[in-house]
Amino acid sequence: MSTDVPPSGSGRRKFLRGMLGAGATAAVTGAAVTGYAARAAQAARGGPSTAVQAADPGATLPAVPFHGPHQAGILPVPQRQVLVCSCDVTASDRGELTDALRALTDRAAFLTAGGTPPPAGRTGPPADSGILGPTVVPDGLTVTVGLGASLFDDRYGLAKRKPAQLTTMRTFPDDDLEPAQCGGDLSLVLAAGSSDTLLHALRDITRYTEGAMQVRWQISGFSNAPRPSGTPRNLMGFKDGIANPDASDATAMNHLVWVPPGDTDEPAWTAGGSYQVIRLIRMFVEFWDRVSITEQERMFGRRRDNGAPLDANGEFDTPDYASDRPGAIIPLDSHIRLANPRTAQTAGSRILRRSYNYDRGTDNVGGQNMGLIFSCYQRNPRLQFETVQDRLIGEPLTDYISPFGGGYFFALPGAKNVSDYLGRALLA
Repeated sequence: MSTDVPPSGSGRRKFLRGMLGAGATAAVTGAAVTGYAARAAQAARGGPSTAVQAADPGATLPAVPFHGPHQAGILPVPQRQVLVCSCDVTASDRGELTDALRALTDRAAFLTAGGTPPPAGRTGPPADSGILGPTVVPDGLTVTVGLGASLFDDRYGLAKRKPAQLTTMRTFPDDDLEPAQCGGDLSLVLAAGSSDTLLHALRDITRYTEGAMQVRWQISGFSNAPRPSGTPRNLMGFKDGIANPDASDATAMNHLVWVPPGDTDEPAWTAGGSYQVIRLIRMFVEFWDRVSITEQERMFGRRRDNGAPLDANGEFDTPDYASDRPGAIIPLDSHIRLANPRTAQTAGSRILRRSYNYDRGTDNVGGQNMGLIFSCYQRNPRLQFETVQDRLIGEPLTDYISPFGGGYFFALPGAKNVSDYLGRALLA
């Protein structure tokens, strides 16, 4: 059977439904394939995951449960590898968009659980790319899906259901944005222990949603191992994200990250979702490496060796701004002091950072093209991310960094169980 998608809208929709139906049939029969649905349902009940039991013994990370009120990739500490991409939705109508989100959910649930793809027919293409071997291992994979403001135009009748704070990404004074690296209808953040897990997942998802969405831009990244311990470092050599709110504190997450049920400012369907900001930031490391360590530390407000604030000794010590009002120890324009002034008035602007380093080799003049895939989640991007970013305008670090891409998205509420799918409440 060919995987080519017919040009007509009805043909594409029939293709998507066929792919989805094939996955469901495999899960029901179970004779020739370990389907995702039974495993996911068992995991939701707290039982053991047969996918983990059947996984390659060489896999180092277990499966992350897919179903729940929130998407599973938002709160956990970042995995070692990430692939971030933005897609243009090409579905011809709302029905085809629904089928695409159902197919995406189906594939994400299978990939995150792991298992054995169905055998290929004698003349048809294989059901899986095979780059992970005959068995798909979970490898800690998470799949986080967000929707951009451009999806809420007149194509699918969703304009009146757009999240209240969702806009195209704002341009800040120090940005140098490239249109081809910005925006998009739908974001995919794939995180796992290994890069081949991510490439496998992307190929699988794009195959099963072919004709309904296509990649607009993508970037791969990684999280450094903590050296010597504690918070991982960015490519400027400094620990990145030390002052993150505690993701295990449900009260804090409900206040800072999740749109709550009954929020009168938001459409009801958004409850359990979160606003996602992605910023692609190049670092001019050749220039940075020529700056004295004293000046580097004063720009950040932290010691490079152990991450401690300049007025303290430990990584997680709280800087004492009250005793340093003139900024003699931690400069008033240092990054940590501007980003988080630690006052009662600014406590509500905290964000949950989930960032990675990237390395794209060299640019067309031989410069090192590396930097940060900054991402964060929050309940209100105007009051949180943009408030923080406004405080950072003109900080000394802007001479050494250049934001060039990314976008604003709304991370959908989770698929609650095997009968649910991402975006169901939006499209109902």
